[in-house]
Amino acid sequence: MSFRFFRRCWKVAVIACVCLFLAVPGAYAETGSLDLLERAAPDNPQASRGVLMDVTRINKMLVAVGERGLVLQSADNGFTWHQSRVPVSVALTGVRFVDERQGWAIGHSGVVLHTADAGVTWQKQLDGRVVAQLEVAAAERDQDPGRQRTAKRLLAEGADKPWLDLLFVDSQRGWLIGAYGLFMRTRDGGATWSSAMGDIDNPTGLHLYAIRVIGERMVIAGEQGALFVSGDGGEHFKRIESPYEGSFFGLASDRAGDLVVYGLRGNAWRLGAGEENWQAIDMGNDVTLTADARTNNGDLLLADEAGRISYSRDDGRSFQPLTEAAKGYVSGLTQAADGALVVVGARGVQRIESEEVQP
Repeated sequence: MSFRFFRRCWKVAVIACVCLFLAVPGAYAETGSLDLLERAAPDNPQASRGVLMDVTRINKMLVAVGERGLVLQSADNGFTWHQSRVPVSVALTGVRFVDERQGWAIGHSGVVLHTADAGVTWQKQLDGRVVAQLEVAAAERDQDPGRQRTAKRLLAEGADKPWLDLLFVDSQRGWLIGAYGLFMRTRDGGATWSSAMGDIDNPTGLHLYAIRVIGERMVIAGEQGALFVSGDGGEHFKRIESPYEGSFFGLASDRAGDLVVYGLRGNAWRLGAGEENWQAIDMGNDVTLTADARTNNGDLLLADEAGRISYSRDDGRSFQPLTEAAKGYVSGLTQAADGALVVVGARGVQRIESEEVQP
């Protein structure tokens, strides 16, 4: 497989590398077959130094997720971390909370986890085996031969595909997107899930990397410059014209609800609410952008795979790099309650205290 392909599918490639490591003989003390969907995450005293894929903040609590089912909590702005109890050992790729107690985490093998106690314990709601069955049933109802073939292939390939992002607008309504066009929704907080793959204009199964509510729209970004918009509350998504043919890995918004998309080779674009023309954002280099965050006062942050973090104080029209960079690629970042940036990636958790970022 070519280097260009891995660049194009950065997020999928990173997750695949984590899972390949987990499959190496000797990665676990036990021998023989091991179902990571059924095995609880192992205790890891050095968990905060492991590969982490995402981090979020709920009031003063920080929660990070990563390799081998890691879920970490910090109540002291990221200085110390404690491992949560998790029922699976697959790599986790994203985490979101809707209030102080309820949250969801997603990962490889189609895993979806839910917590009702602020991340202390987690329960599995969904995995890739069920995802494939749900899509097979939906494809049969749809009576689309092409969709039926795709669904049967998903079922035959097993639970091997990752979720790449999630969105919950409240405690009941949520959406999941992933590799090869995987798309699911729930209307009851994850008690049940249904396939949404027939509700998006993505017949070739492009990877879907990011989903956000931007203003009054719900937006999905994916590979090959794919952008999809829903104006009916996430029921249907239409593909819209894109300013770029390379993959987008993230979506963000400014204070006014304008849309910012970013991805390969430092490409970032801005579309104002009610506007039709995209404006290119000059990031100052061509390094792939990998993560975003909003600071406590609303400034927008973008991070890249080299560890550079840039900030914007003019609603995404221009960016300046922080003096201090993270060590290695950044897969997720947020601002702690004390104003420090908390960054996660291949080297675990890092705290960056910068005077350039307002507390």
